[in-house]
Amino acid sequence: MLTHLDSQGRANMVDVTAKAVTAREAVAEARVRMRPETLQMIQDGGHPKGDVFAVARIAGIQAAKKTHDLIPLCHPLLLTSIKLDLQAEGTDCVRIEARCKLAGQTGVEMEALTAASIAALTIYDMCKAVDKGMVIEAVRLLEKVGGKSGHWQVQA
Repeated sequence: MLTHLDSQGRANMVDVTAKAVTAREAVAEARVRMRPETLQMIQDGGHPKGDVFAVARIAGIQAAKKTHDLIPLCHPLLLTSIKLDLQAEGTDCVRIEARCKLAGQTGVEMEALTAASIAALTIYDMCKAVDKGMVIEAVRLLEKVGGKSGHWQVQA
């Protein structure tokens, strides 16, 4: 059942008024594939715009906080923690992991996915002058904890 549709099939924001406040957490990831020279430039700190990972991390945090402004039926949430980890993976990839937490009445999956996505887009934006062929891939939810559906984790 699609919870964002009413009985007439119209889009609506889910009413969470009666839901219990519980601890909730979600983890999402994204990867940015690039030329090895591009990743080396990022790792060496040789980018003329500054620290690519630091800027992408801040962009992801800001994006998580503004998810409700970007995705029409998302609730505005009081996130209590947003963490982004950016790591080189091999010679041609950056892996981004975003973790969002709160005590609330609805989950934080969209916030984690938005954080990972915007961090990846920020890397692309900062590096497009030297590598227009970068590919953003594997944006997905890895885990969610809390709420009525309990714990869910991606199958390996």
